[in-house]
Amino acid sequence: MSLVCWKCGASLAGMPLPLSRRDICPSCRADLHVCRLCRHHDPHRAGECRELAADRVADKSRVNDCGWFVPRQDAYRGGGAVMAQPARSALDALFSNQPAPDSSADSEPAKPAPPTSLDDLFRK
Repeated sequence: MSLVCWKCGASLAGMPLPLSRRDICPSCRADLHVCRLCRHHDPHRAGECRELAADRVADKSRVNDCGWFVPRQDAYRGGGAVMAQPARSALDALFSNQPAPDSSADSEPAKPAPPTSLDDLFRK
Protein backbone atom coordinates (compact mmCIF):
# COMPACT_ATOMS: atom_id res chain seq x y z
CA MET A 1 0.00 0.00 0.00
CA SER A 2 1.38 3.44 -0.91
CA LEU A 3 0.87 6.78 0.74
CA VAL A 4 -2.49 8.43 -0.07
CA CYS A 5 -4.04 11.81 0.70
CA TRP A 6 -5.90 11.96 4.01
CA LYS A 7 -8.74 13.99 2.45
CA CYS A 8 -9.44 12.54 -1.02
CA GLY A 9 -7.56 9.24 -1.09
CA ALA A 10 -5.46 10.16 -4.16
CA SER A 11 -2.10 8.45 -4.46
CA LEU A 12 0.93 10.41 -3.28
CA ALA A 13 3.42 7.99 -4.81
CA GLY A 14 5.24 10.74 -6.73
CA MET A 15 5.74 12.98 -3.67
CA PRO A 16 9.30 13.15 -2.30
CA LEU A 17 9.65 12.02 1.30
CA PRO A 18 9.88 13.36 3.91
CA LEU A 19 6.87 15.57 3.23
CA SER A 20 7.63 19.24 3.70
CA ARG A 21 5.38 21.73 5.41
CA ARG A 22 4.46 23.25 2.03
CA ASP A 23 3.44 20.02 0.26
CA ILE A 24 -0.15 19.78 -0.94
CA CYS A 25 -2.17 17.00 -2.54
CA PRO A 26 -1.97 17.25 -6.35
CA SER A 27 -5.60 16.13 -6.62
CA CYS A 28 -7.57 18.09 -3.99
CA ARG A 29 -4.95 20.70 -2.98
CA ALA A 30 -5.24 19.77 0.72
CA ASP A 31 -2.26 20.38 3.02
CA LEU A 32 -0.29 17.19 3.67
CA HIS A 33 1.82 18.08 6.72
CA VAL A 34 -1.24 17.75 8.98
CA CYS A 35 -2.15 15.70 12.03
CA ARG A 36 -4.78 13.72 10.08
CA LEU A 37 -2.01 12.21 7.90
CA CYS A 38 0.34 11.48 10.82
CA ARG A 39 0.84 8.03 12.33
CA HIS A 40 0.54 9.55 15.82
CA HIS A 41 -2.96 10.95 15.17
CA ASP A 42 -5.59 9.17 17.25
CA PRO A 43 -9.03 10.81 17.50
CA HIS A 44 -9.88 8.67 20.53
CA ARG A 45 -7.15 10.11 22.76
CA ALA A 46 -7.06 13.39 24.62
CA GLY A 47 -5.44 15.94 22.33
CA GLU A 48 -5.91 13.41 19.49
CA CYS A 49 -2.19 12.51 19.52
CA ARG A 50 -0.34 9.42 20.78
CA GLU A 51 2.92 11.36 21.11
CA LEU A 52 2.87 12.89 24.59
CA ALA A 53 5.80 15.25 23.91
CA ALA A 54 4.14 16.81 20.84
CA ASP A 55 2.80 20.35 21.04
CA ARG A 56 -0.98 20.70 20.92
CA VAL A 57 -2.42 21.48 17.48
CA ALA A 58 -5.91 22.97 17.47
CA ASP A 59 -6.96 22.18 13.88
CA LYS A 60 -5.88 18.67 12.90
CA SER A 61 -6.60 19.25 9.20
CA ARG A 62 -4.43 22.38 8.79
CA VAL A 63 -0.70 22.53 8.13
CA ASN A 64 1.47 22.61 11.28
CA ASP A 65 5.11 22.60 12.42
CA CYS A 66 5.02 19.41 14.50
CA GLY A 67 8.41 17.75 14.62
CA TRP A 68 6.86 14.36 15.37
CA PHE A 69 5.04 14.18 12.01
CA VAL A 70 5.39 10.82 10.24
CA PRO A 71 2.94 10.12 7.37
CA ARG A 72 0.84 6.98 7.59
CA GLN A 73 -0.56 4.92 4.74
CA ASP A 74 -4.06 4.34 6.14
CA ALA A 75 -4.93 7.99 6.82
CA TYR A 76 -7.75 8.09 4.24
CA ARG A 77 -11.00 6.92 5.85
CA GLY A 78 -13.26 7.24 2.84
CA GLY A 79 -16.02 9.69 2.41
CA GLY A 80 -15.36 13.08 0.95
CA ALA A 81 -16.10 13.12 -2.76
CA VAL A 82 -17.25 9.49 -2.77
CA MET A 83 -19.97 10.13 -0.18
CA ALA A 84 -20.93 13.49 -1.67
CA GLN A 85 -21.48 12.19 -5.22
CA PRO A 86 -25.07 10.85 -4.72
CA ALA A 87 -26.13 14.11 -3.06
CA ARG A 88 -24.47 16.15 -5.80
CA SER A 89 -26.23 14.09 -8.49
CA ALA A 90 -29.61 14.59 -6.82
CA LEU A 91 -28.97 18.31 -6.48
CA ASP A 92 -27.94 18.59 -10.13
CA ALA A 93 -31.07 16.69 -11.15
CA LEU A 94 -33.23 18.99 -9.04
CA PHE A 95 -31.98 22.11 -10.77
CA SER A 96 -31.59 20.76 -14.31
CA ASN A 97 -35.07 19.21 -14.90
CA GLN A 98 -33.51 15.76 -15.25
CA PRO A 99 -34.36 12.75 -13.09
CA ALA A 100 -31.84 11.65 -10.51
CA PRO A 101 -29.77 8.69 -11.73
CA ASP A 102 -30.91 6.30 -8.99
CA SER A 103 -34.59 7.28 -8.81
CA SER A 104 -37.18 4.84 -10.06
CA ALA A 105 -40.55 6.00 -11.34
CA ASP A 106 -42.35 2.79 -10.32
CA SER A 107 -41.61 2.94 -6.60
CA GLU A 108 -42.33 6.63 -5.93
CA PRO A 109 -45.16 8.92 -7.00
CA ALA A 110 -44.32 11.41 -9.72
CA LYS A 111 -42.89 14.68 -8.44
CA PRO A 112 -43.95 18.01 -9.91
CA ALA A 113 -41.46 19.70 -12.20
CA PRO A 114 -39.23 22.24 -10.50
CA PRO A 115 -40.22 25.88 -10.98
CA THR A 116 -38.77 27.60 -14.03
CA SER A 117 -39.39 31.19 -12.92
CA LEU A 118 -39.93 33.15 -9.75
CA ASP A 119 -43.67 33.40 -10.47
CA ASP A 120 -43.88 29.58 -10.58
CA LEU A 121 -41.89 29.32 -7.36
CA PHE A 122 -44.06 31.69 -5.32
CA ARG A 123 -47.55 31.05 -6.66
CA LYS A 124 -50.13 29.60 -4.32
